[in-house]
Amino acid sequence: MFAATGDRLATSAGSETGRRSDSRSRLPDSIDIRTLSSLKSVDPRAWNDLSGEDDPFVEHAFLSLLEESGSVGRGSGWEPSHVTAWRGKKLVGALPLYLKTHSYGEYIFDWGWADAASRIGIGYYPKLVAMVPVTPVTGRRFLFAQGEDPAPLVSRILDGCFEVADDARTSSLHLLFLSPEEREWVAQDGRLMSRLSFQFHWQNEGYATFEDFVGEFRSSMRKKVRKERRVASEAGLEIHKLQGDQISAEEWRSLEHLYRATCGRKGSYPYLTPEFFEMAPTMLDGTPLVFAARDRGRTVAASLNFAKGRHLYGRYWGATKRHDMLHFELCYYRLIEHAIENRMQRFEAGAQGTHKLRRGLMPVPIHSAHWIRHPVLAQAVADFLPREAASVQQQLRELEYHGPFRRPGGHRGAESRRAGE
Repeated sequence: MFAATGDRLATSAGSETGRRSDSRSRLPDSIDIRTLSSLKSVDPRAWNDLSGEDDPFVEHAFLSLLEESGSVGRGSGWEPSHVTAWRGKKLVGALPLYLKTHSYGEYIFDWGWADAASRIGIGYYPKLVAMVPVTPVTGRRFLFAQGEDPAPLVSRILDGCFEVADDARTSSLHLLFLSPEEREWVAQDGRLMSRLSFQFHWQNEGYATFEDFVGEFRSSMRKKVRKERRVASEAGLEIHKLQGDQISAEEWRSLEHLYRATCGRKGSYPYLTPEFFEMAPTMLDGTPLVFAARDRGRTVAASLNFAKGRHLYGRYWGATKRHDMLHFELCYYRLIEHAIENRMQRFEAGAQGTHKLRRGLMPVPIHSAHWIRHPVLAQAVADFLPREAASVQQQLRELEYHGPFRRPGGHRGAESRRAGE
């Protein structure tokens, strides 16, 4: 478990800012920190050299698409304030960072913290959030050039975050969906409190086929999956897999229509603007992956997903009307098949959803880190986080036990997941 402690709180909240005086000296030579309100001034190749092999959402193209389409920026509650690290003219590090005026679209919820702030008469907004907007996926938040020493550079980038926090008079700083390595680097820095939550992910344990995968299930659960797939196939729809430039401008328009219709039915705000879908065909490369269900040539349901390297991410789903079990087919089963066929390691299907458990997506720990300016609120959060972490660990154990696999908590990937706690 990785939870907040009073010692870390004293470091993070005991002064007006969380700055450290020694972070620069720990680096081999001087690092210049710059805050950017847009990625337009950054060479895409230089940025992508930092972004790694498995995360399409921190690539220059995706973040720029959000900015240029107006999905983030003025009026959205997500103002880009990216912290970048330079050695001379070379970009060596970055943290996609946003100034926020609400807590929507984050999926690691702090509404209770905002309410507590209101009750004691302090403002909770604006705040700073490091994540890909409205994208609850794990991955690298701190981006580095190859050969850089991560830990001291993390501290230097955090210095930049606290400078932004001071300039904007923000209440707090939140680093969401950190990788396990980043969790350790932030812990070494010592200025933020750690938080534990969980999602449901699918791990490829060397499956040869989809049937090989469900063959690990208990008999009753295996029968349910096969029945769901059979019911979906009986709808009489043609299912097409489209990737990269196979997704036409017309198909992107269909995706935008389905996205807005689904947001309307759920009463959720459509963060992605129409311009996002218009600009996507020219700005995104081969990472988008669509499974589209068509009725006489017209797309009536689809899932929009992203693939890069060994990882697959499910993001959006929409349908013109209800078709039994089609959501499970397009959002889970087809994607698991795709991952197995392409020897991909992990499939993340988004936030929440215990219904994912019975379909073989197992609970995994999710890490975040938080700094709060006001000492009273900071102390209250620090007192809360260990209790929350203990509850989350208990939930992880219970969910693991109630999964669909024949050996409760003992299928191929269980030990590696528990090690991540």
